[in-house]
Amino acid sequence: MPPAWLPGWLLPLLAAPFVGSFLGVLIVRLPAGRPVAMARSACDRCGATLAARDLIPLASYVLLRGRCRHCGAPIGRFAPAVELAALLVAAVAVTASLLRGDATAPLAWLWSSCLLGWDLLALACIDGRCHRLPDPLTLPLLLLGLAVCAWLTPEDLAGHAAGAVTGYAVFRLVSLTYRRLRGRDGLGAGDAKLLAAGGAWLGIAALPMLVLLAALATLATALVAARGRLRAEQAVPFGPGLAAAIWGMWLVS
Repeated sequence: MPPAWLPGWLLPLLAAPFVGSFLGVLIVRLPAGRPVAMARSACDRCGATLAARDLIPLASYVLLRGRCRHCGAPIGRFAPAVELAALLVAAVAVTASLLRGDATAPLAWLWSSCLLGWDLLALACIDGRCHRLPDPLTLPLLLLGLAVCAWLTPEDLAGHAAGAVTGYAVFRLVSLTYRRLRGRDGLGAGDAKLLAAGGAWLGIAALPMLVLLAALATLATALVAARGRLRAEQAVPFGPGLAAAIWGMWLVS
């Protein structure tokens, strides 16, 4: 519990930039098979190890004017962008929590929403960059969804467990059928696992709307990125749209 003088909703906002800093490292290193937690951060240009003062989320980038302290090379904008996105996730979750006015377990719901949003943010970025949805992010998210349901609404646990199983089974069936008919992958196993996680968080009744919203978001994003000239053979990551749909539906549920 936070101190009496510190509002509970403020803690996620304070933690968000630091979470975003970790997510920025995770997004880059996890798909490449590089160590995430133990390796020291270094400048991509000169290789100099970065000190703690160079790793303060958002503040270091601003104070250094977006350049390495050692060699003066420009620092990529990806890391501060992820930190800002993580802060935005927390701000939206806090706003949704305050609007809910739920007195039963407000902090539990708030932190659950932030953890869900931060995990989905990492998954969306990785899928958008690498067309992958790593198991170390999807499978814990599925288990966390069931745990949150068991804690906050235990009477709905059976429906959420059924949602996880059904979500995975439906997408795997679609994936295998598509591969047999077309001779190539359409939906990956990671998409099925992410939909299973969505079922765990939202329940089986939410799956049709979840898939519809995810498909519409993915199509709209692909059309914008392709400037309206989307080719049939063009690979389009489904994870970002599915992640956005899961989090949006959770916030209004």
